[in-house]
Order: sequence, then C-alpha cells, then structure tokens
Amino acid sequence: MIGFSKLLCKKYSQGDALRYGRDSAKLPHDLLQFSLDKKPIVVWNTTRKCNLRCKHCYADASNREFSGELSVKESTTMIDDLAAFKVPVLLFSGGEPILRENLFELIKYAGNKGLRTVISTNGTLITPKIAQKIKDAGVSYVGVSIDGLESTNDKFRGVNGAFEDSLEGIRNCNKIGVKSGLRFTINKNNYRDLPDIFDLIDEEKVKRACFYHLVYSGRGNKMMEEDLDTKTAREVVDLILDKTLDLFCDANNTEILTVDNHADAVYLYLVLKEEQPERAEEVYNLLRWNGGNNSGIAIGNIDNLGNVHADQFWWNYSFGNIKERKFSDIWTDTSDPLMAGLKNRKHLLKGRCSVCKFLEICNGNFRVRAEAMYGDVWASDPACYLTDEEIGIV
Repeated sequence: MIGFSKLLCKKYSQGDALRYGRDSAKLPHDLLQFSLDKKPIVVWNTTRKCNLRCKHCYADASNREFSGELSVKESTTMIDDLAAFKVPVLLFSGGEPILRENLFELIKYAGNKGLRTVISTNGTLITPKIAQKIKDAGVSYVGVSIDGLESTNDKFRGVNGAFEDSLEGIRNCNKIGVKSGLRFTINKNNYRDLPDIFDLIDEEKVKRACFYHLVYSGRGNKMMEEDLDTKTAREVVDLILDKTLDLFCDANNTEILTVDNHADAVYLYLVLKEEQPERAEEVYNLLRWNGGNNSGIAIGNIDNLGNVHADQFWWNYSFGNIKERKFSDIWTDTSDPLMAGLKNRKHLLKGRCSVCKFLEICNGNFRVRAEAMYGDVWASDPACYLTDEEIGIV
C-alpha cells in the first residue's frame, strides 16, 4: 500500500513514524506501513457468501451458504489469539461480510480486545440502519468496492444497480461520521473511467481511495489477459499522480493510495527525484520502512474455513488451520519452506527481480502473480512496468 497523497503532498515525514517508535501497537492506522516490528494486519474472510458476482473475486464467492465456516466460538478464540499476538488491525472481509451472521457482535468483541477493526465490503447492503450498526460496533474504517462508473461497475460486478447501491452505502457512512472510502481494481475494462472516478471522489468528499492493481487469483485468474500492459499501467499511475497533485494536495484530507504493485513505490521515488529532489531522499527512506510486498510478513489471511494464507490472494496454499493451531503459532513457524522464503526472500528471487536495485523498497513485488503467470513463486512479477534501465539492468 503506497500512500501517494501523503508522500506527494508532503503530509508524511520520517518524524511521524519515529514519534511512535515505529511500534505497530501505537502507530495510527495510516502509519502502520512504517512499523519496525511488522506485526501482520490480518484479513479475515468471515464468509464466502456474497450478493454480487464480481469478475475478479479471489474468494470465488457466490450467493449461497458455505459449510464449515468458523463458528462464533472458533471466531472468538481466534480473536483472543490475534489480540494476544498484538495484531494491529483485523479486517473483516468476505464474500460480503455484512451477510455474516453475528458480524457486529464479533467486531465489538475484537474491539473490546484492543484490535482496530476495518470492514471491506461491496457497500450495497449499507442502509442507514446498517451504517449505524457499523458505527455502534466501533469500526474504524469501511472500504467500499466500486470498479468504474455505473455501467462499467455493474457489468464488472454482475448485478444491475450495484453502483448506485454502493455509492449510497458510502453516503450513509459519511452522514453519521463513519470513515469510509472507495476501492477500485484497475483493469482493461475500467481504467478509462478513472478521470471521472477522481471527479466522483472529489464531489462526494470521499475520504480515502485505494487503487488496486489486478492480482491473478480466484476468478481473477481468468482475468489475467485483462490486466494492463506495462505501457498502459505506467500511464495509469501517471494519471493517479497528476490527479492527486491537482485535486488533493491543497486543503483536502482525502487519501489516495495504490495497492498490490510495489513498482509504484519505485516509480513514485523516480518521479520525485526529478520533480522534488529535496524530498526524494526522505520519501525513499519511508518507502524502505514500508518494505515493499509484505505477504507472509506484515499481511496475513484467515479464510472462511480457518485456513491461514500468506495474503488474501493465496488461497491455493495453506500454512495450517486455526481450528487446530493458533494463528500466532502458524505465523511464526518457519519450518514451512514458503513461509521461511517469504520472510527472507531476496536471495530466492529470479529474473529481473533478482538484480533490481530497488529490492529494499519493492521486496520482489507480488509472488502470487509470478506463480500464476509462470508456475514459479520466485519468478519476476509480470506486472512490473519499470524499464531495465530504471531498475539498474544495463
């Protein structure tokens, strides 16, 4: 996760993170990426049931019941362990988490244990009543997925009317003071909507917008051919940079972030080196503290059945199940070669990634994309749009 607006608009400094000792237990949510201890943010897929059928869904969710999902007892036992392990954030995801029975009771339970709670949702079910439940449960942030303007989004999400319902969900949160934001997954079908999406963010006073690069997982595997080519990806990142500078630097508190491609971190640094050279070194240090891709390090996933994964996109490989072992024990067990490799991966990387001079701020980018494309976890990430010259290959 790269904080474009705060890095570009000089709203982050090294002192902001140092003030909290870079301790994940003390850092504000937006500074967690700079923590020193790298405790994992945990994405929990509370259910695979969903009222939409999105083309890119990594969970391959659908509108039906799934057997074997964690019971309330299993869930609270898991939450107790996450709290004891000092996980900084528990993100309630799906499927569609609002369809999970006892969701708000579980969120309150996690909050009472000291966990910061976040919801990732399609937003279509956030009526005023649900928004109030979200507020009463103490949720710190609600991320709502909108993947284009009305016709684009509804086609992508498989249900007519989804765009308006999702937008209304954001509005219902905003009306009662629940921080919410927009999540947009970039692909060939929707990137042309981005200028209008930025206008929408500005008009609706959306407080946070995360632009996700496509990850080839679940139904997203079938969208591999719909990912942007490197030239277009670069143009899109330029657009995000320009729109951020134009709309959100002056007296605007909207956060703009990009997610799931740490080539963005390198590209941001290279741009600043040219355009804000006095700022470039500090930004480089912040990106180094971020550490690049943190799958298996500072991001982890527990799926609806209790299986533990390196991140929410890696459901094809499980390190164990929380019904049998504590998450904290599974996460710190490096007897599994993949877990050990992810925690110390630089010497395992191949191809362009192995010789890139920016490994300390990218960390080899997304391993799950490399595996999906090449069948090799340690191959180069095919979504890197940087040139050989830029990454130090001569």
